[in-house]
Amino acid sequence: MRELIDADRLPGQPHCAPGKLAAAWRGDVPLADWTMPVRPRIGILADAEDCPRGIITYLSWTGVHTGLICWVHAHEDPAALRALLRHALADLAHCPQTEAFVCAPPGPLGPGGLPRAHRGATHDALLQTGFTGRREGSYLYCALPAEPLPAKLVADVFPCDVPPGHRLIIRDAAEPVAEAVVSVGPERTGTVYWIETRPTHRRRGLGRKLLRQALALLAEQGATEVALVVDDAPQPGPDSQAAPRLFESLGFSLVDRLWTYQHRHPRVPRPAA
Repeated sequence: MRELIDADRLPGQPHCAPGKLAAAWRGDVPLADWTMPVRPRIGILADAEDCPRGIITYLSWTGVHTGLICWVHAHEDPAALRALLRHALADLAHCPQTEAFVCAPPGPLGPGGLPRAHRGATHDALLQTGFTGRREGSYLYCALPAEPLPAKLVADVFPCDVPPGHRLIIRDAAEPVAEAVVSVGPERTGTVYWIETRPTHRRRGLGRKLLRQALALLAEQGATEVALVVDDAPQPGPDSQAAPRLFESLGFSLVDRLWTYQHRHPRVPRPAA
């Protein structure tokens, strides 16, 4: 099963470890503020020799009428993908709405959305089983040099519990004006979860200084490659291209566009009295 998952791995993503399947079974997904009891499921499609041909993980919450398909892998076999998706939808039929590949920062559970170009067969299978999709983010990747350039220390660094990593904060007169959250995961893979500068302090180079220090910190902690997801929502005004230019200037390149999907079950009419 781990070979099925690793076949769809993107640059900057660790190989599937046993803990990933255990996390899926527990219902650990990159969503915040879900405190209701969760019902995780793992579906496995096997061939005549009982060898795995595909795997899907999905879940629902007690008291919440929404299902979630976390990931599905089947070596991009269209028939296997459709079978897995239909199986999950049948099991989630009590949910009026089911979401799939909800975008989130990349991590051990996946890139945070469906990489449309790398996984065209999965995209088509989702549409063929009744899902509608939309583009949500861009997956960027950067290989860190063996000897990173020294970075000026402009931010205070604090340990962070969720996600486990570090928070970097630049202050102006004791007020936070720029912030980043980074983490090192398995196999020396780093993630930039968040980077933001207050609108009142933009165009001063703070984002560049902050990101350089964040990348230097990840390298010091052993990371050799870094991934992040950029929101594709249009940003009005002159700052619309600031983030793409910043990441490109520090070595990040586009790997794929990430999509998320939604499926609505048709309402079954009640029989007449």
